[in-house]
Amino acid sequence: MSAKRTERLLNLVIALLSTRRGFTKHELFEEIELYAEASSPEAREKLFDRDKAFLREQGIPVESYSEDPMFEDNTIQRYRIRQDAYRLPGVRFTPEESAVLGLAARMWDQASLGSAAARALRKLQARGVLPEDAGRIPLQPTIRTNDPHFDEIWQATTTRTPVTFGYRPAGAGEHSLRRVQPWGMGSRFGHWYLAGYDLDRNAERIFRLSRMDGPVRLRPGTYTVPADFDMDASLASLDGVFPPRPAAVDVRPGSGAALRLEALTVTEGSGGRDRLHLRVRDLDALAADTAALGAAAVAVEPAEYVDRVRTALTASLEVQDRPLPAFELQVPAAPGHRQASGAQDHLTRLLDLVPYVLANQGADMAETAAVFGVSKEQLAKDLNLLFVSGPRHYPNGLMDVSFDDDRIYIENADDLSEPVRFGMDEAAALIVGLDTLSALPGIGSSAAVASALEKLAAAAGESGGVGTAVAARLDDSAAAPVLAQLQQAIAGARQLELRYLVPSRDELTDRTVDPRRLFSVDNTWYLEAWCHRAEAMRHFRLDRIHGVRDSGPALTHAPGTDAAFPSSLFTPGPLDSLVVLVLEPSALWVAEAYDAERRADLPDGRTAVELRTAHTDWIPAFIARLGGAAAVASPPELRSATQAWLREAAANYPPA
Repeated sequence: MSAKRTERLLNLVIALLSTRRGFTKHELFEEIELYAEASSPEAREKLFDRDKAFLREQGIPVESYSEDPMFEDNTIQRYRIRQDAYRLPGVRFTPEESAVLGLAARMWDQASLGSAAARALRKLQARGVLPEDAGRIPLQPTIRTNDPHFDEIWQATTTRTPVTFGYRPAGAGEHSLRRVQPWGMGSRFGHWYLAGYDLDRNAERIFRLSRMDGPVRLRPGTYTVPADFDMDASLASLDGVFPPRPAAVDVRPGSGAALRLEALTVTEGSGGRDRLHLRVRDLDALAADTAALGAAAVAVEPAEYVDRVRTALTASLEVQDRPLPAFELQVPAAPGHRQASGAQDHLTRLLDLVPYVLANQGADMAETAAVFGVSKEQLAKDLNLLFVSGPRHYPNGLMDVSFDDDRIYIENADDLSEPVRFGMDEAAALIVGLDTLSALPGIGSSAAVASALEKLAAAAGESGGVGTAVAARLDDSAAAPVLAQLQQAIAGARQLELRYLVPSRDELTDRTVDPRRLFSVDNTWYLEAWCHRAEAMRHFRLDRIHGVRDSGPALTHAPGTDAAFPSSLFTPGPLDSLVVLVLEPSALWVAEAYDAERRADLPDGRTAVELRTAHTDWIPAFIARLGGAAAVASPPELRSATQAWLREAAANYPPA
């Protein structure tokens, strides 16, 4: 049924594009024979209405108008798609703009908007954009969208749909039900936020997605977003919502290297510990850092901070002590090629395929299949469908499609020769990506980013308005100076001396490196560099770099673009240990971030995953940091050691 629906929709688009005068419904029913398969005239009418609505939802501008507007009683409607409204405007991009556009699209590679970014980039290839040009830039940021409820909030925001959800504010013990009109969403401080109008409080409010409790439900109705709303301004207002607060923690001598670097003063604490006095904006992050130090650190004040550490440790211990159900780990099925998953994906691919081939006549079958994320067999089916699609009564209007020699050629396809305008998600993927780049030190100062953003916003038309509704910021204020300094070192092929924190050993080390590239994973920036101490390529987290000094020209492994950015932060080794963790749904990101090799779904809704690691010393602290969202299942000795580690740490926090 899906294949027939796609064929019917494709023929409807081709027919409506082929005429200025338009078609009546009955003329379309004659022209497109698949409508004859409807069980009755009434069913055929409903089928046509659904098809019109579907095309409009996909951003394809089906226009209806009265055949003779001079007479009010004339009810005959004609339908058409105007070429100027359908086609992506004829904008062109320079090689520099092409590079930053490719970079903006790759930012969503493993995120919810990744497929939309890929579609948008395919359309722009007919406008001179070459995705491989992005490889000339030794920097790859990524925008993380695996926060809870991201997809639901994204849908509500872009469709102007009211939502309800349970919410637990910071420091509050009970959650409340919120009714909100979403105005925009944005990422800052490593978290996604929703900004909108709270219907019960009659005021604009900001909600962190990770604090939404229970399902997010879309409600009937719509609304108008204030003309002066800007998500960037709402994100900036978080500085006032979360001002720096004083906090104190007692740590054992020689421990807490990261916290000591942030301490304003150090005084004598209790039990022979050092008392570190800090000012922090995010008590949740400080509590997670403190819990990860186990018995070596004790939160002192404020009370809210102490309660959060106590809760994290006691919840982690409770989950770790819980008996485990039986399960069998399995290797997940390889994703392989994405097959047609419905009329939306299939129709979009077909409409994109024609202008892509016309811009690349003689395109290789295998390479084209890879570009569109399908198998070579599926691509052949798509091309055969294009070959037989077109006006029923005008055979000369059919497209000429040839791919017998594994080279694709398409002729006589003028109506579909130009890429369709961007949909909302496609425009968002690129515009928000470019806007995020514009705020990054170094890249943001590039004139190519500003000019590409201006051209893209103009080409997107109404869909370009998403730029004020969605915003993502990766320029962590603490890492920004280091990020800019490292970019300069990479561009100048300079060697650097780093003062680097190793949390697993809780110590500061000195490293001599030749910087190569910068990339981000889950809102965390990394430097890829040749480490002279290890005599190998290593990855360094920027938030763990606490000193940078230029020491002259790089000696080896100068910046280059001959290899792809790393898809994983972990390289398997023959001496690695295998660790099985049991994850709550909120911690499933661990499976992807740590390259889980095998997994199993448990009856209670949790997931068991198997990780490979060079050593296991860091695991208990990691479990504590997750605050009850994960537990060690095996090996048995690590499970027992983690229980003992957590029990000792939790003993510092007797019940309140």
